[in-house]
Amino acid sequence: MNFLHTMVRVKDLDASLKFYCDLLGLVEIKRKESEKGRFTLVFLAAPGQLEQAKETFSPTIELTYNWDTEDYTGGRNFGHLAFAVDNIYSLCEKIQRAGVTINRPPRCGHMAFIQSPDGISIELLQKDEPLPPQEPWLSMPNTGSW
Repeated sequence: MNFLHTMVRVKDLDASLKFYCDLLGLVEIKRKESEKGRFTLVFLAAPGQLEQAKETFSPTIELTYNWDTEDYTGGRNFGHLAFAVDNIYSLCEKIQRAGVTINRPPRCGHMAFIQSPDGISIELLQKDEPLPPQEPWLSMPNTGSW
């Protein structure tokens, strides 16, 4: 058995692509538009797994944008997406500068949580060893839920 992808329904495809690609650094590897089905599928991969994803389309995140307006309510039963990152502090700083709330700051130098424009929880984990704790993250409180 192989893990293939996680599908996330998105309300605003442009905002979601900005978040996942511009802020998190994922790369679009495939797009399918269906006029008859009235939807767009966009498959994204992490840069470190790009070659594998281009060959097998896994592991990927499938953003599903339904053209007709529909409100999606998230359930905590979904859980979250998780990514290993090169420098959790610099990524959280970039994300915060873009106006995204850091729901669980990386106080320990190892883990943080943010949310996508559609309220999907994203866990960021420092690759290898945790970074030494530092401000402003060390004294930053949690915000909201994840």
